[in-house]
Amino acid sequence: MSVELNHTIVHARDNRESAAFFADLLGLEITGEWGPFVAVALSNGVTLDFATVPAEHITPQHYAFLVSEAEFDAAYAKISERGITHWADPHQKQPNEINRNDGGKGVYFLDPSDHAMELITVPYGGWPQR
Repeated sequence: MSVELNHTIVHARDNRESAAFFADLLGLEITGEWGPFVAVALSNGVTLDFATVPAEHITPQHYAFLVSEAEFDAAYAKISERGITHWADPHQKQPNEINRNDGGKGVYFLDPSDHAMELITVPYGGWPQR
């Protein structure tokens, strides 16, 4: 059997708020709720299982998502329309901009629990040569 990531748990101040924020931004759906988890499925079958934990136990993490140009443009329009602070770089030195690394687009922003989210349209280093 090949090794695949199946799911990861994302600590949140409010699991429903964070799951809804993420799902809405990327045009995804909440696909399940069980126990303390609210799940959002990605197109490759991986789920992000949002769990409410006390704020003092949340360590901000970085989550990067490879999206299509159309998905990026739709998400970026929502980011802009909603006034979500965003940056072209992970060090938050280029506010309200996107980057154009490796021939694609990229943006960084924080989710409701202050996790650093990143959307890119081309993998770092570019697409593999065929």
